[in-house]
Amino acid sequence: MRSLNIAATGMLAQQLNVEVISNNIANMSTTGYQRRRAEFQDLLYQSQRRVGTASSANGTVVPVGVQVGLGVKTAAVYRITQQGNLNSTQNTFDLAIQGSGYFQITLPSGDTAYTRSGSFQLSATGQLVTADGDIVLPAITIPDNAVSVTINASGQVLVKIAGTVTPQNVGQIQLANFPNAAGLAAVGGNLLTETAASGSAVTGNPTDPGFGSLQQGFLETSNVNVVSEITSLITAQRAYELNSRVIQASDEMMSTLTQLR
Repeated sequence: MRSLNIAATGMLAQQLNVEVISNNIANMSTTGYQRRRAEFQDLLYQSQRRVGTASSANGTVVPVGVQVGLGVKTAAVYRITQQGNLNSTQNTFDLAIQGSGYFQITLPSGDTAYTRSGSFQLSATGQLVTADGDIVLPAITIPDNAVSVTINASGQVLVKIAGTVTPQNVGQIQLANFPNAAGLAAVGGNLLTETAASGSAVTGNPTDPGFGSLQQGFLETSNVNVVSEITSLITAQRAYELNSRVIQASDEMMSTLTQLR
């Protein structure tokens, strides 16, 4: 019975759906996390009576036909790039992007990664780095004798040196955009990497056309909607149970056949 295999594909699809939802819920407090959504497609169809074929010698055709689907498959796990809320932290080196763009990070391998998480700190040499010590691009070094640090909406890093009145510009934070940001590959640690699907990075300063602005002392929260995720979880659970009932019903029907005398 085809229904056994069809229901099995449905259970596998809903299992993956629950895994995606559980990852969203687990990261509801992760800075800059963008929720994922599983997308599905139907499988091939077996045509027992092909639509549009001739049904008589008079030229009549079959208007509908008979096609039996073979189940479902996972097409993609799509990342939703909706803006998260901005949470005030009052931390000098916490930065949030209001609008489009990603921070650029240099990995230990020398490759460039991208993130929406702006929870930055200073290294032992005064460089702006991530929580893992990876350098923020372009590299910015804060002088040891800096009294205060201001990062404006355009990404200019202004420091006030002891004994001076006028702030000094010690660097410019740049953002990166992509033709298809959903095509970036997640590598963990709040980092994304460029792929052939995302297209090449286009860099620019914050507040430039097509780029968001920076908010110092804020962090972007996860864009996970807990109520929506719980609703989706319940729906996926019910769908999984229904597919299991189909398998039970199919098994009972096959048992009826085997008991015929």
